[in-house]
Amino acid sequence: MKVAIVGVSGAVGQEFLRILEKRNLPIDELVLFGSPRSAGTTYTFRGEELTVKLLQHNDDFKGIDFALTSAGASTSKEYAETITKHGTIMIDNSSAFRMDEDVPLVVPEVNAADAKNPPRGIIANPNCTTIQMVVALNAIEKLSHIERVHVSTYQSASGAGAQGMAELEAQYGELVRGEEPTVNKFAYQLAYNVIPHIDVFQENDYTKEEMKMFHETRKIMHSDIRVSATCVRVPVMRAHSESIWLETERPISVEEAKAAFAAAEGVVVYDNPAEKEYPMPLFLAGCDPVYVGRIRKDLTSERGLTFWCVSDQIRKGAALNAVQILESLI
Repeated sequence: MKVAIVGVSGAVGQEFLRILEKRNLPIDELVLFGSPRSAGTTYTFRGEELTVKLLQHNDDFKGIDFALTSAGASTSKEYAETITKHGTIMIDNSSAFRMDEDVPLVVPEVNAADAKNPPRGIIANPNCTTIQMVVALNAIEKLSHIERVHVSTYQSASGAGAQGMAELEAQYGELVRGEEPTVNKFAYQLAYNVIPHIDVFQENDYTKEEMKMFHETRKIMHSDIRVSATCVRVPVMRAHSESIWLETERPISVEEAKAAFAAAEGVVVYDNPAEKEYPMPLFLAGCDPVYVGRIRKDLTSERGLTFWCVSDQIRKGAALNAVQILESLI
């Protein structure tokens, strides 16, 4: 099997390398592609030194079975035909094709079957916040249909890629030295602050990030579920958190919910308030599962549940989910 990584030098591209190194996939050859800036760079994979090739409109993808792409939406749109024209399956981490009707939007724990036989040879990886939420919601959906969800996200700097993490780290150093902090990747200084603004605002005053959670959840879960989100950037280096309230058709007990979460693929229950045990990004960065805790009945609705959810944005929220899609196909 021949696999390519497009955008290997970015945060998600580097995570692709680490995950593929560790997981027992039958890869005979790995080919790396990048921009003019990263072309010629070398990386080691399974003891072999690989050189990054320049991504071009040519026949370099001939013979490649799967391409894991994470080079941004504009690059994905420009090169999709080049990547897929010889039969390569493109598993795309950008927002380019997520809501296209003929492109499956896949979280393997929820809708792996949608990835089979993609009409255009493209499978989309959902937004990071959507991925971790639907993995958790799917456990409850199996008990009773979820009618609506309210969610507030607490998104780490890693959601803005390697440059976002570097900027947060730099800001703390600059502020300690009494210097003016560098602000490029975020709307405002992120250090010692929270910013209730991720992506661009839409006509309804929700951001694009918030509307992604509405539309993507419905597509992935094949559901009429309604999602109202507020997405917030927080000064955490890596791993996103979400506070989720949901309402089901019938009342679900806390005991039922905990049992469903515990049995769900990809979910770990970490919920012992008496011992101050609950998921936190500080301890879960670099981990694969979606962690849930603070599971309790809502005080405003008999059919309501609320819980706290944490997952690593670069792993399950991006690279790991794409690799799991690849695994489901082979």
